[in-house]
Amino acid sequence: MTRRLAVLATCNLNQWAMDFEGNLGRIKQSIRAARAQGATYRVGPELEVPGYGCEDHFLELDTVSHSWEVLAALLSDPEDLTAGLLVDIGMPVIHRGVMYNCRVFLLDRRVLLIRPKLHLANDGNYRETRYFATWKHRGRVESHRLPDCVARAVAAAGADGGGGGGSEAAGGPPAPVDVPFGDAVLKLRDALLAAETCEELFTPQAPHIDLALAGVEIISNGSGSHHQLRKLNQRLDLIRGATAKAGGVYLYANQRGCDGGRLYFDGCACVAVNGQLVAQGGQFGLAEVEVVTACVDLDEVVSYRCSISSLREQASATTPPAMVDVDFSLCRPRPGAAPPAHPSPPISPKVLQPEEEIAFGPACWLWDYLRRCGASGFLIPLSGGADSSSVCAIVGAMCQLVVAAVRDGDAQVIADVRRVAGYGDGGAKDGGGGGGALPGDARELAGRLLSCVYMGTTNSSRETRERARVLCEQVGGYHLSLSIDSVVEAVVGLFAAAVTGGRRPAFRAHGGTTAENLALQNIQARLRMVLAFLLAQLLPWARRVPHRSGGGWLLVLGSANVDECLRGYLTKYDCSSADINPIGSISKADLRAFLQWAATHLGYPVLAEVEAAPPTAELEPLIEGQQPQLDEVDMGMTYAELTLYGRMRKVARAGPVAMYNGCAALWRGRLAPAAIATKVKDFFRFYSMNRHKATVLTPAYHMESYSPDDNRFDHRQFLYNIRWPWQFRKIDELAARDEAAAAAAAAAAPEPSATAPEAAAALQ
Repeated sequence: MTRRLAVLATCNLNQWAMDFEGNLGRIKQSIRAARAQGATYRVGPELEVPGYGCEDHFLELDTVSHSWEVLAALLSDPEDLTAGLLVDIGMPVIHRGVMYNCRVFLLDRRVLLIRPKLHLANDGNYRETRYFATWKHRGRVESHRLPDCVARAVAAAGADGGGGGGSEAAGGPPAPVDVPFGDAVLKLRDALLAAETCEELFTPQAPHIDLALAGVEIISNGSGSHHQLRKLNQRLDLIRGATAKAGGVYLYANQRGCDGGRLYFDGCACVAVNGQLVAQGGQFGLAEVEVVTACVDLDEVVSYRCSISSLREQASATTPPAMVDVDFSLCRPRPGAAPPAHPSPPISPKVLQPEEEIAFGPACWLWDYLRRCGASGFLIPLSGGADSSSVCAIVGAMCQLVVAAVRDGDAQVIADVRRVAGYGDGGAKDGGGGGGALPGDARELAGRLLSCVYMGTTNSSRETRERARVLCEQVGGYHLSLSIDSVVEAVVGLFAAAVTGGRRPAFRAHGGTTAENLALQNIQARLRMVLAFLLAQLLPWARRVPHRSGGGWLLVLGSANVDECLRGYLTKYDCSSADINPIGSISKADLRAFLQWAATHLGYPVLAEVEAAPPTAELEPLIEGQQPQLDEVDMGMTYAELTLYGRMRKVARAGPVAMYNGCAALWRGRLAPAAIATKVKDFFRFYSMNRHKATVLTPAYHMESYSPDDNRFDHRQFLYNIRWPWQFRKIDELAARDEAAAAAAAAAAPEPSATAPEAAAALQ
């Protein structure tokens, strides 16, 4: 008996929202690669035709029209890309006046089925119900009329003997073509195949369970899933679990890259069979197209299912789904292709460490942003502290990835690096911005793409100035060290002359008030922002670097971390205001771990010194040569506490009272209830008074689950009653109750034994 072996393909595609030309090219490239690897089925990412991140462009009918035009171009391509290959495409479709997020199945220049999404993603970063409706008619199929551009392509295929329907009169419109639309399964000659889309994998009653019980052997998932720190395990567990309980083959496709917004789609296209992973693509990478194939034995699926008694019983009671008959065999190799020899063996999932995710996710996001926006490189206001040093290291990681891709011969990366960094088509290397060979190492590339500037004042320390210089040297960037005291003096002098008749504000260390002290700190920070953007525009001109990619300007990178954004511990329109921010959704604790990792694994040893130094803004005068301003003291809370508050506020959805109760449970025995109440109230007071700053946060790479970005992820108001009178009164009542309970418990407890000092120490 011949085994039912099939080669199936899934893929990671670096699509770009509204880039129909480029998206079509990448779809074609993935189909060619799947065909070359012997596949008979290819599945692509969610909404791959227009790009997932179109957002309100989905409300424009042009977006749907252009998507159909792309599909028509694919069907009528001279290469006949769908000949003998079942192709599964993601795009928006309007059916009976309603827009749906759909999978469109193609074969031999025909449209077999349009399958709309049953469950939409509508939380966190996702707003799918703003644009699409769910298909609510489970197991039902209707007739959908294809637009003329697609009907014409189908008709041409029929005229050529390709099996399509309809004909076209000379000069007239094509004959109408109707196709099935709805929740259905493809009934192939030798297998049952069905699709679910992204969010449907995560729903409690996922479609794949009913499909598996109905006998469907192959289930695909075209997805648009973004990167979030420490979340890949969850996705892989769900994919393996989808086939562990009920058997089957599961193919997962995803976008990979920045498609125009804050999200980075992190790939990891994979294939699972009966609960085991048999193929996995990369999570991060610069390749625009990655195709992952696996040879699967469909008889193993049947055997697995028949071996589980409870599965047999539930399957025997399942109502059959709607079927679309397709005269096509997945397990029969195409003419001229060698038959598959054996199934792909199980593999172990590849999951990166958080430090690696921080290095390579933002690095790939930065490369996509740089090569697509027209800039010539990056400018970092490099202070020598942990945050800006992390950004510098991430740019270094980006350069390392680009050079590795160039060495591997990635044609798209080579074309991009020539255009963006000013490398010519050949010849000897040079040190300028003109021609020359491709980059030989990451430091050379960084010398063209990265500029760093240390903007010091009399309040800056020699240590931070030196760390900034050494780090830029180790990464390979161009470094500039400035003193901005004269600029600060000019602005303060202007204020004094125009407003106070010569009376000058003073720092707190010199007898000034809090208002004077903050104003003098903030003017330093804001002037750094002004100078950073001036340098970003004029440094290429000043260095006589020829314009590259039509630009000749640099992107200013921000370096405010998620904890400082949450607390509002930043000056509005200071160096936190930039073009983009690769670390705006990463916690201070994770950044410090990343710095230690990067010191060794990226080859920038000075980062270990950066991580060991206490965080300070260096905006107040030195006292006896020492910096009096430490961030955690200045904020009145530690970074670890801020991470806890952020997770409780956003992830656990805790208001002030719930946060007090949570912290009281965590810190019982370590802090008095009154002290815990003070900490929680202080956080909410500062969070609410500084929430307006979230409205101007630099667009940041999304990574942390408690990001305060108010543009997409965290929809809360920015004007609060910062006294929180009702909530804080309730906290005080709870704290008083807990204090009384603790006092009563202490009075009833025996005195601590002198022979057991560790028992008393545990309560400190």
